[in-house]
Amino acid sequence: MNELGIKQSKTIYWASGIVSICGIIFEVLFGAAGSYILGDGVKQYTLTISLFLTGMGVGASISERVTRNLIPSFIWIEYAIGIIGGLSTFLFFGVTAFLPDGTDAIFLYSITLIVGGLTGLELPILIRKANDIGVTLRKSTARVLFSDYAGGLIGGLLFVFFLRPEFGLVKSAFLVGLINVAVALWVLFYFKKEIKRFRLHLTAGIGFFLVLFSGIFWGEEMAFSFEQKLYRDPIIFHEQTDYQQIILTKERGDVRLFLDGQLQMSSTDEYRYHETLVHPAVEAADSPADVLVLGGGDGLVLRELWKYDDVESVDLVDLDPAVVDLAATNYDLLQLNEDSFSDPRVTVHHEDAFSFMEQSGEFYDVIIVDLPDPNNESLNKLYTLQFYQLLRNSLVPGGAMMIQATSPTFATEVYWTISHTVRETGLHVENLHVDVPSFGDWGFVFAEREDSEALDDMTFNVETEFLNEETLQSLRTFGKDIDRDITDNSGNTLDYQPNTLIDPILLEMYDKAWVNY
Repeated sequence: MNELGIKQSKTIYWASGIVSICGIIFEVLFGAAGSYILGDGVKQYTLTISLFLTGMGVGASISERVTRNLIPSFIWIEYAIGIIGGLSTFLFFGVTAFLPDGTDAIFLYSITLIVGGLTGLELPILIRKANDIGVTLRKSTARVLFSDYAGGLIGGLLFVFFLRPEFGLVKSAFLVGLINVAVALWVLFYFKKEIKRFRLHLTAGIGFFLVLFSGIFWGEEMAFSFEQKLYRDPIIFHEQTDYQQIILTKERGDVRLFLDGQLQMSSTDEYRYHETLVHPAVEAADSPADVLVLGGGDGLVLRELWKYDDVESVDLVDLDPAVVDLAATNYDLLQLNEDSFSDPRVTVHHEDAFSFMEQSGEFYDVIIVDLPDPNNESLNKLYTLQFYQLLRNSLVPGGAMMIQATSPTFATEVYWTISHTVRETGLHVENLHVDVPSFGDWGFVFAEREDSEALDDMTFNVETEFLNEETLQSLRTFGKDIDRDITDNSGNTLDYQPNTLIDPILLEMYDKAWVNY
């Protein structure tokens, strides 16, 4: 092989590595976008990765028909990946905002299949071109595939640790698409002498490059206007963190917090939820000196806890530092949580709740579990028998615990399965539910190591807006249609099983329960 052939073959290997990085980024980016908009991260990542790989297989099969004009074909494939992939998340938000329900899923899966198919065309074409230059089939295949696999690892790491947290979904797509087009232009110039109609290819590439370059600066702003239509009220704060997307909206004094599109609280009625979550457990404890709060990054649980002079210390465990930082600095949330994080009695731990409980050797008088619903694998483990056993082991005799446990009206079987799982640890359980207008009917599981019957004659010695002795008793009553002894379609009373790490029955159960809401 002459010197020119060596240089051209090296160009092909570098190009294959770079476009492989872009391919894997698009693959996981589509999964992340689907998880955010459509929910159920495991399902969306599974579908998008499966469709992307299927598309690659189809593309590889189609590549057999490309036997001539290999470099021009590669260039236009990169142009197509760049412009389609670059615009993908921008258009996905637009489809979600303006078109009927279900269209967004069809759009995402179609784009995934198309980009996957185009990606599958790349490597066979590059391998054939390397062969034409003079590289043996064995060497060309091995070297191109090595560049592809190594590029895949780099792409995954770049997306997780750099692109998503720094640029978000929309800018990342434009940026990666821009790289695809840039690679195409680079190859175009390197093989200039053997390409006919060079100016046409160049003009098209420059046009695509400018479109994507503009998208980096203005695409996110336009997508933000699309996203605004997904929320009832104007968005006043927006941040994509390493863990989730945080949205804060406000209209006529109603401040609402959303995490990954899911409503967490509304300032108009959050007190109903938080008073029920906190006060029965604190009042039931023999001495509420040491408290553990899992979740609660908005500071509203702390606000209720600081009403008790007997509370000496609080460990608050919230995975995302950005949520706590927002609650400690945002004016609207500060007014709502009464600057609760400024109290020196609280120690914040930014850790996974399961890992924290495994490593913690502390004992607590009160445990408040204010975690999101079990709508994915990561959250499901926080609703398992193993997790509740860790909580039980950290609860002192005479202590009490309250767990938010989704809606017994919208997800009846899920609620009672959570309650049964807690009961399986040997804890004594009581069930409560409260109407929170912004959420609907919401359920809680109260638990103690001994059956003290504390709720029977409980009194409240702190100021509340909603909860009093009579109200508490009413929260313990469930209608026949949502009571524990509900029946299946055959009229048989449901036999509840505990949710475990090995058998995460809540995941499918939760998806089915909320599909119509």
